Amino acid sequence: MLHPWLEAELTAILAALPEPSVQPEAECRAAWERWQDGLTVRFTLPDRLPPLRMLLVLDNLTGHKTPTLVLWLVAHGVMPLYTPLSGSWLNMAESIQRILVRRALTGETPSSPDDIIDWLEAAARGWNADPTPFAWAGKRRLRRQRHHHTLGGSGACARRPVHRRPTTLDQWRRSCQVTH
Repeated sequence: MLHPWLEAELTAILAALPEPSVQPEAECRAAWERWQDGLTVRFTLPDRLPPLRMLLVLDNLTGHKTPTLVLWLVAHGVMPLYTPLSGSWLNMAESIQRILVRRALTGETPSSPDDIIDWLEAAARGWNADPTPFAWAGKRRLRRQRHHHTLGGSGACARRPVHRRPTTLDQWRRSCQVTH
């Protein structure tokens, strides 16, 4: 039942967008393939592709990956991107939002909500013209790992090593004794 609603909503959104410019077939394919770079699971792109008009981030529900839905999306110029399994995709979405807001509103004084909308849309168009890829396992992750110590495999981290309790009762008692 979701797909007819989603198709109707996307059709209305796409109708409100400016018509895509005519692109050579190789440029069209390159735009689609660029968004598949680095994905662990890719869907097969059809031989003929329309201009890429929109990215749609979906969760990993099986119903969002049906051939019928994916082919409909691609035929309408919509690239489905799926959130990583057991990943903090929301953090990534919030990162993109934070970047767009900073680019659009820093140093500005809006006089109306329309100003904010216009500036955010302009920042998004600028981003879409030259998107910045996010790497889940990039340099920042490695830098964070150097400065954190994992806590019992829970995913939590501490900035300094956590001293482990001695293994035997005698060792533990000795470590607790205060020497004067």
